Amino acid sequence: MTWQQIYDPFGNMIISTALAAIPVVVMLACLGFFHIKAHIAAGLGLLAAIAVAVFAYGMPADMAGRAALFGGFTGLLPIGWIVLNIIFLQQLAEQNGSFKVLQDSLSGITEDRRIQLLLIAFCFGAFFEGAAGFGTPVAVTAGILIGLGFSPLAASGLSLIANTAPVAFGALGTPVITLAKVHGYDLMEVTAMIGRQLPFFSLLVPFWLIWAFAGRKAMMEVWPAILVTGVSFAVPQYLVSNFIGPELVDIIAAIVSMASLVLFLRVWQPKNVWRSPSLRGKDVSAHEAKPPAAIVVHSREALVRAWMPWVILSVFVFVWGLPSVKTALNGVFAPSFPMGGLHNLIEKMPPVVTAPTKEGAVYVLNLLSATGTGILLSAIVSAFFMKYNPLEIVRTFFRTLWMVRYSLMTIVLMLALGTLTRYSGTDTTLGLAFANTGVLYPFFGTLMGWIGVAMTGSDTASNVLFGGMQKVAADQLGLSPNLMGAANSSGGVMGKMIDAQSIVVASTATRWFNHEGDILRYVFFHSIALASLVGLYVTMQAYVWPFTLMVVR
Repeated sequence: MTWQQIYDPFGNMIISTALAAIPVVVMLACLGFFHIKAHIAAGLGLLAAIAVAVFAYGMPADMAGRAALFGGFTGLLPIGWIVLNIIFLQQLAEQNGSFKVLQDSLSGITEDRRIQLLLIAFCFGAFFEGAAGFGTPVAVTAGILIGLGFSPLAASGLSLIANTAPVAFGALGTPVITLAKVHGYDLMEVTAMIGRQLPFFSLLVPFWLIWAFAGRKAMMEVWPAILVTGVSFAVPQYLVSNFIGPELVDIIAAIVSMASLVLFLRVWQPKNVWRSPSLRGKDVSAHEAKPPAAIVVHSREALVRAWMPWVILSVFVFVWGLPSVKTALNGVFAPSFPMGGLHNLIEKMPPVVTAPTKEGAVYVLNLLSATGTGILLSAIVSAFFMKYNPLEIVRTFFRTLWMVRYSLMTIVLMLALGTLTRYSGTDTTLGLAFANTGVLYPFFGTLMGWIGVAMTGSDTASNVLFGGMQKVAADQLGLSPNLMGAANSSGGVMGKMIDAQSIVVASTATRWFNHEGDILRYVFFHSIALASLVGLYVTMQAYVWPFTLMVVR
């Protein structure tokens, strides 16, 4: 029996939108205001989503349960699998002492925490976003920052803020490639349009990151380094996206930015060294007055041992992200399991699509090609390089599994919630509410992408969800479909820092368990403020000369 989605079940968009928002409000309120543990908050949000889907939207109860189950499987693989294995690698490096050597080597480049943030959270994180995406950059950078002595809130929150500008081209361009493939956009045109929106924010985000960490005055003390970081990322991002394609945008931009910053630091260093590991230096008084810490010089052999796990990780993640490698591994083992009672039994309806369209629900057990498997293999190779024996490796893995058990449970529940809202049509109701804003649509259409990522945890999923609606609305309003398709992705990247999945990844990587609400409260302002700036920029591209000259029709 086929069930057709209904986006305004009460014939009143205000009431329908309010009901559709209940699951998200419940989950965020539990996390942000009532300080409820993340896995419990996610469970309550899921129960609310089931209630709204069944009793308000008329979704058959068995379909709602199957949709939640389908999302839970997706939470385990690929997301949970990435988190587990990156923490496993981190544990191996910490037990081995490599993290201490890594910290000393970074101090040799600069002792300044602000510059370390630029190198690790922005540049290094952008590389991992470009190569793998799906939570990998936050897990890696937050783990490194906590190992370097940053406070848990600083390591978590700042990793999330930094992981914004690269997201639209993450995982070798997966979000934009999916947008074009699913909704019929011209790939190069929509890629170029994103490449005319995000470079401005690639320049802004490093300044925003350091301001959020240390304040305006401390940010201005290192503005030359921030400018070098931002410009050297933004320019390659624009050039590659406009003249080559989406696949290597982040990887090339990240490498250029990292190399430029390191070279610049050879001829410039800040006059005042910021050594506080916490936001605005709150837990360290008079940080400027502290005497310089002695720099420990390690042998070349020790430095190679310390950096090798992360080099190995980078190589494995990059290789696992290549389409040819994924195809080959999927050819070896990637069984598909259509979800009975759900697959092709739900139809999306106009105006989201031009004609009724069946929603597939096929779970692919692509264990070999999953990014988390590449990370696991890199951890095992690194463990042997660090001279662990097999028994120690196995013990560390299961100790890590026990450590992150609640985080994995939270991720499963979060993905179950996000998947249910997709199949029930409640997230589409929220999108339609934005679509009814007329001349203000460029602004609110951008926020549609933001809410899509905040709910699903993925720019790719948001593009699948709302990419078609953006195209239809743009045609109706006389706007460029490429402009609004790109805006969905560009605005979506700012929602990445508040999606529950990313917050759980950050809290797990820093081992700041049960503090997801603190992280959410800290990053929420930054998320909505940056998303609004993207919306204003898109609005100027839609209506204000000379910004209109950038628009790809």
